[in-house]
Amino acid sequence: MNKKLLAATLMLAACGSSPPPTTAAPSPAPEPIAGAPASMPASEPDAVIPVPTPGPAPSGPKPEIGTWGFDIAGMNTKVAPGRSFYQYANGGWLSSTQIPADKSNYGMFTVLADKSEQRTKEIILNAAGPAGSEAKKIADYYKSFMDETSIEAKGIAPIKADLAKIEKIKDVKGVLAQFAANARMFRTSPFVTIVAQDDREPERHIAIIAQGGLGLPDRDMYVAEAKQFEGVREGYKKYLTTMLDMVGTKDADKRAAAVYALEEKVAAVHWTRVENRDPVKTYNKLTVADLQKTAPDVDWKVWLAGAGLGKQPAFNVNQPTAIAGIAALVKSEPLDVWKDYLTAHLLTATAPYLPKKFVDTRFEMFGKTLSGTPENKERWKRGVDEITAAMGEAVGKIYVTKYFTPATKARADELVKNLLVSMGQRIDALAWMSAETKAKAKEKLATYNPKIGYPKKWRDYGKLRIVAGDPVGNDARASAFEYDRRLAKLGKPIDRDEWGMTPMTVNAYYNPGLNEIVFPAAILQPPFFDPNADDAINYGAIGGVIGHEISHGFDDQGAQYDAKGALKNWWTTEDTEKFKAATTKLVAQYNAYCPVPASAGKPAQCVKGELTLGENIADLAGLTVAHNAYNLSLGGKPAPVIDGLTGDQRFFLGWAQVWRRLYRDQEYANRLVTDSHSPSEFRTSVVRNLDSWYEAYKPAAKDPLFLPADKRVRIW
Repeated sequence: MNKKLLAATLMLAACGSSPPPTTAAPSPAPEPIAGAPASMPASEPDAVIPVPTPGPAPSGPKPEIGTWGFDIAGMNTKVAPGRSFYQYANGGWLSSTQIPADKSNYGMFTVLADKSEQRTKEIILNAAGPAGSEAKKIADYYKSFMDETSIEAKGIAPIKADLAKIEKIKDVKGVLAQFAANARMFRTSPFVTIVAQDDREPERHIAIIAQGGLGLPDRDMYVAEAKQFEGVREGYKKYLTTMLDMVGTKDADKRAAAVYALEEKVAAVHWTRVENRDPVKTYNKLTVADLQKTAPDVDWKVWLAGAGLGKQPAFNVNQPTAIAGIAALVKSEPLDVWKDYLTAHLLTATAPYLPKKFVDTRFEMFGKTLSGTPENKERWKRGVDEITAAMGEAVGKIYVTKYFTPATKARADELVKNLLVSMGQRIDALAWMSAETKAKAKEKLATYNPKIGYPKKWRDYGKLRIVAGDPVGNDARASAFEYDRRLAKLGKPIDRDEWGMTPMTVNAYYNPGLNEIVFPAAILQPPFFDPNADDAINYGAIGGVIGHEISHGFDDQGAQYDAKGALKNWWTTEDTEKFKAATTKLVAQYNAYCPVPASAGKPAQCVKGELTLGENIADLAGLTVAHNAYNLSLGGKPAPVIDGLTGDQRFFLGWAQVWRRLYRDQEYANRLVTDSHSPSEFRTSVVRNLDSWYEAYKPAAKDPLFLPADKRVRIW
């Protein structure tokens, strides 16, 4: 469902793996750290390379991975930790693993996602109940999606009324009304709307209006200078032509070219992802009159009425200049081009529920061309995705009773508490922060709301109507149901128990408005967390992830929200300057990582330090906090040495293991432009800023990862 993509986009600080769009396919070589040879030859003889020396297996329950929670066979101990800690810890796995043919990337997050997917499938197949029950809706939705014979027989009949409605549009008001209808179903629309907390008044909801309308994931992909996306642009033009041609559009190639040219103009007025990271710049509360003055080229009352927002007194317009620019295009561009645009995006939205030729055409573009994925996911997997998007918490209720034990929840609760204590100690110990700002930071930390496993109360799907044999309609009704559910929040109190992810999701997030950290059940599994694993591994893995989410409240975005979740400055001027000085160093450090070198007239592809800053701060601070928590857990006693490795050495291996990941080349290029997270190698390499890593692994000063003590970035 398209709303799934929107929800992921709007999650304020979702972390971890992005959902990937099985004959094994060759995997790309692991990307080297800047300045290191790509082949990563064995280190010089004088390099210090800790090599595990397996001893007798510990007594008691065994962890799922290895004898103490780490996959020793997945290492490459021919590479010194200081040359590439990512390769040292994960090189064996990286060289022996292939990306499944239906995936654009593959790592520990996707390993667990596959496991969760299989479990969800079993829940769906066993769903049965009386008419109107959640179980019956789940079963009917899934069976309707899986009935390919019926779908083929119907052809495009399920969308003929929608196509006719677009064809009958006579003026700009008709275009605006269709934009609003698309927004209500989370389909592509130049004006996106969502209901969320008001950043300035966190006890209230507000309707947000944001830029949208592109068929490709990002404005930068439309830029001719972005040579790495030449194939993507040409593929998208071909895709638009094919889609329009399949529904009988005359001169489909010329009309598709006009649609693409229109999207180029929309992309040109969009704000960049870096600009969109600024919560102050993207907070622009406007009345209807203000909005009309800001973007005078369309009648906003028409769009607002269609979007169900006609009675709202004010809105947060995230990108005012972009909204104004798009409004001008709505007025200036030919009506027929906008109608073809609407047709093309209707086909993109409904293709998964139409005959095979539409499914295949869509995958050819958004799977193969955009992400380099050779094969589409099996239909049952796509069906699981559909149910998860439409009725995720209905499935989640069953999932947690089967796969999430009270003991796991209790242990996770304990870890979170320990990490919060550790974060408090880190704040107390900061030499660069004033007592005044520290007090405010501690006040904020004290109001954190951890959510572990699953919601306290489950979503009610009683008003969602599912019709057997109507997959197109079921998708539309499920999307409209979710939109209306959110719309109904306006004027009502904030629900602090609501979750933004399902229990089956292998991810975690921090929400600054609610000042909450959220860990779904599915991420609390090996290699992230195993109650039978060595404590050092658990603290390095799930401890690092927990610390990461805690730290998001104090990254460059989260630190702008106070203890009540309000976008409000609580820093002294001097502390702000010191914080920015440190984050500027981190930006520079990540900007220097250029995993794809310049070649054949194409510029190098580098990590965007400004785009990834929030996640990089959270990785650095989170791992620091987790290490401190691990030391606290020892109670003053020395950590045991296991298989020749110290506690700190195992701690950092636990961190590295969860970031094992392979990417297809085009997917890698996409992420360098669109992903707020750094590639996995560089998430692992954050260790180069921690003194404790140097003490554990003794890297040589000539090693690529080595930083002199005065060059290491220290923030929290």
